Amino acid sequence: MRQPSSVRALETLSRVRLSESFFMRDFLYSEIAVINGFTNLPDDPDLAIAAGGRLCEELLEPLQEKFGRISVRSSYRSPEVNGFGNANGFNCATNEKNFAHHIWDRRDASGRMGATACVIINRFIPYYERTGDWEAMAWWVHDHLPYHHMEFFPKFAAFNLQWREDSVRQVYSMIPPRRGWLTKPGMENWAGRHAESYEDLLREVG
Repeated sequence: MRQPSSVRALETLSRVRLSESFFMRDFLYSEIAVINGFTNLPDDPDLAIAAGGRLCEELLEPLQEKFGRISVRSSYRSPEVNGFGNANGFNCATNEKNFAHHIWDRRDASGRMGATACVIINRFIPYYERTGDWEAMAWWVHDHLPYHHMEFFPKFAAFNLQWREDSVRQVYSMIPPRRGWLTKPGMENWAGRHAESYEDLLREVG
């Protein structure tokens, strides 16, 4: 499949069903693209579809099944969109760092396929705003899903959720006062189960 160059072609791409609940259209919106007139579409739709399908099937569907509706805050970025965001201070990493991450249609330097969505779990918002406990969600995902990387943000505890081949399973936070790594390989808390960390969350919303 080529990058769409007509309304019909874009409809075809947008209507690709990545999983039971998610379509390609759900992941293509970008404020950077809208304001600046960029086309936020993959150059390699087939790779983007393959990577996005794994993200949806293996991470987003089971997360939504457990906790209810997921809102996608941002997701796919074309190299043009991401490069502009990086150059202008819009919290976008360089294109090379975002290959197999927000840029779904490029493999990373090691040839691995991947895809990321920044998501908000709507039923989690009241719990997070009352307790400030974003770690409960992080540990539940860590214990139950084959993710590669998560990064949490203060607003609504939105988080980047990445699927990638050869996953590492690591969690980073931008939420003060605990900014930095929650867990990653080599840290003592990485292995084993962490059920005590999300017991209260499950009682309330799980």
